[in-house]
Amino acid sequence: MKLLWSGFYMGMAFAPEDLCSPEAFYLGFLFTIRVGYTISSQNARLGVGTKLIHHLEEWCKQNGASYAYMATDCTNESSLNLFTIKCNYLKFRTPTMLVHPVHAHRQPLCSSAAAAIFRLPPPLADSIYRRVFADSEFFPKDIDKILTHKLNLGTFMAVSKKSLPKWDPKTGLLPPSFALLSVWNTKEVFKLQVKGVSRLTYAWCVGSRVLDTLMPWLRIPSIPDVFRQFGVFFLYGLHMEGKGASRLMKLLCAFVHNMARDEGGCGAVVAEVGHRDPVREGIPHWRKLSWAEDVWCIKKLAPAMQEDDEGCGPSDWIRSQPSSSVIFVDPRDF
Repeated sequence: MKLLWSGFYMGMAFAPEDLCSPEAFYLGFLFTIRVGYTISSQNARLGVGTKLIHHLEEWCKQNGASYAYMATDCTNESSLNLFTIKCNYLKFRTPTMLVHPVHAHRQPLCSSAAAAIFRLPPPLADSIYRRVFADSEFFPKDIDKILTHKLNLGTFMAVSKKSLPKWDPKTGLLPPSFALLSVWNTKEVFKLQVKGVSRLTYAWCVGSRVLDTLMPWLRIPSIPDVFRQFGVFFLYGLHMEGKGASRLMKLLCAFVHNMARDEGGCGAVVAEVGHRDPVREGIPHWRKLSWAEDVWCIKKLAPAMQEDDEGCGPSDWIRSQPSSSVIFVDPRDF
């Protein structure tokens, strides 16, 4: 048997501290396509993938997990069949993955004349997140640890200048119109690389990048150098409120794009949000690079430890229905 890693993890179990209470169940996470496993063709259809998944499930249970879930693109029928038919996973949620490439030119911040962008200190960001995501699914109780993690590049808020006089961070009063997001630097954890494209596609991608570099004022929608290893910036905790909030979210996304461009080695800005989350309309993305339906499947590994508890979600995620159109995607899961 030969396992091909391509720089990715085979599987991962993760239990954020203080997700609920010490007695609450934990979730185990098994990733397929997102962080992927690959088996050489000569060893395909020998049950290797099934055995690997069962082994990871046992590891999750030994580490206190009550559930395991996997995530993959809705078009990946082989992966879905493996998990749902052979391993008894059930389709659970269908968020949307939105991807925007990092161009050679800087994105214009045209709306900045009518808005201001602030970097929030972690305590203030923590307070705002606990308030605006109070009714969302999967909001982590240890959000403070996420916001102070070394991979977190900051939490940013765009506020309409007309709303600034009405915003008082000291009292917790939010502006009537704003957009909010945080940035996670995944390129320090893993890198991606595109291989196997045709010469024509390769030439087109490289040519667009050269032109964009030489003539940035044309704002050519160039393709980044994805043929070498590259990382991504992951956007999480996206929220917007008030009149013109979609425009403010687009302004924030352009700001992060420029951060990624200046950082170097970053090929894309990625966000994952609920399929019906209103914030989708404010996130710029390329349809051909995005997943309209990112399928999450779940499996119960052990009986739930307790009944529903405030802030901890249902005791049986298998039977639970979405409680909100908003899903908080923990950047540590990406």
